Amino acid sequence: MSRAMVAEVEVAPRDRRSALGQWDSAVTSYYLVLGATGLLLAIGLVMVLSSSTVDSLSATEGRSPYLYFLNQTRYALIGLPFAWVASRLPLRAYRVAAWPVLIGTLAVQALVPFIGKEVGGNTNWIVIGGQTIQPSELVKLSLAVWLGVVLARKRALLQRWMHVLVPAVVVALAAMGLVLAGNDLGTALIMMVLVAGALFVAGVPMKMFAVAGVVAGLAVFQLTQLNSSRVQRIEAFLSNDCDITNECYQTYRGLLALASGGWTGQGLGQSREKWSYLPERHNDFIFAILGEELGLVGTLLVLALFGVLAVAMVRIIRRHSDPVAQIVTAGIASWILGQALINIGVVIGLIPVLGVPLPLVSAGGSALITTMVALGVVLSFARSEPGAAEALAARPGVVRRSLAVVGRSAGRIRGRRG
Repeated sequence: MSRAMVAEVEVAPRDRRSALGQWDSAVTSYYLVLGATGLLLAIGLVMVLSSSTVDSLSATEGRSPYLYFLNQTRYALIGLPFAWVASRLPLRAYRVAAWPVLIGTLAVQALVPFIGKEVGGNTNWIVIGGQTIQPSELVKLSLAVWLGVVLARKRALLQRWMHVLVPAVVVALAAMGLVLAGNDLGTALIMMVLVAGALFVAGVPMKMFAVAGVVAGLAVFQLTQLNSSRVQRIEAFLSNDCDITNECYQTYRGLLALASGGWTGQGLGQSREKWSYLPERHNDFIFAILGEELGLVGTLLVLALFGVLAVAMVRIIRRHSDPVAQIVTAGIASWILGQALINIGVVIGLIPVLGVPLPLVSAGGSALITTMVALGVVLSFARSEPGAAEALAARPGVVRRSLAVVGRSAGRIRGRRG
């Protein structure tokens, strides 16, 4: 055997060990969440710009095609410092803030039925200082943190029905009731998924989930029957007759957009459906425009990034030593990933229209800022994984040494040229 072949045999196991070592690194979860969040946010801003130009021109009477894009960029810039602060807060800060923040957000949500603004049949927004805010988004985040604190304290008692119901399930049902008072079933369903994820990781027995699943299914069915708009959406979903007067028109146009995108898409900015054919094109149905312009490749990229978030958050749940961090991460993961799956399911025609945005991608200020802060909370937990704080603290020194080496190398090159 030649020396080259021996060297190759020796190097290959080292490369594998190096790759495994990087995956087992204490900071892997941190960089996976940070990288996937940043890429989804960037894709979202680009797609909001592309899908909203026609609406922006209409809203500004032809003066600017950037209205909605600039608004979304402003929300992203507002969310960044809040997300950064959330990622630096210690776990004890979330324990202390859980109760007061939840009470505050529920109090604001309770005002919505009285002073709320109705959009698309839902009264889920309030206007403060000229700015429209959706309090239910804040309720989702505060509920996830509160559930983590409460369920972690009662973890040894969660085999009993009463300790599961009080206070966790009772307070969660009250929060959902306040959201349903504004006629927003879609957000209430997302909250239900959030609560289920937190309870599952907290260790609630599966027999309780079976009973709760039946009760929840009956409740959702009854809530659907009480609202004529929801009944029409389901009937249109089950019907094959879609025109501009039917509730399935959005899904029909969304499927046309996805189909016309093919493998690689029509090209960025080249959507035809955004020319007032597809409703809610930069909000709930932005995934359809993404598929039309970037094709199957673009949609699979977005799915892969949500998959990276899922892997990273499951990794935090498994590796973190504090049950509060585990349960809060589970709630946030269930909320963000569940909402993404529901949104995409609606766009591709698997679920009736529910009116929930695609996290980090769809236009919307409250949803974007709250999702960024929620992922900042997850980053905080990733930073407190065993060994992560030490590894992250060593990174600036590594960067400085690398820059110094680059500087010395550049100096030598200039000296040789001189």
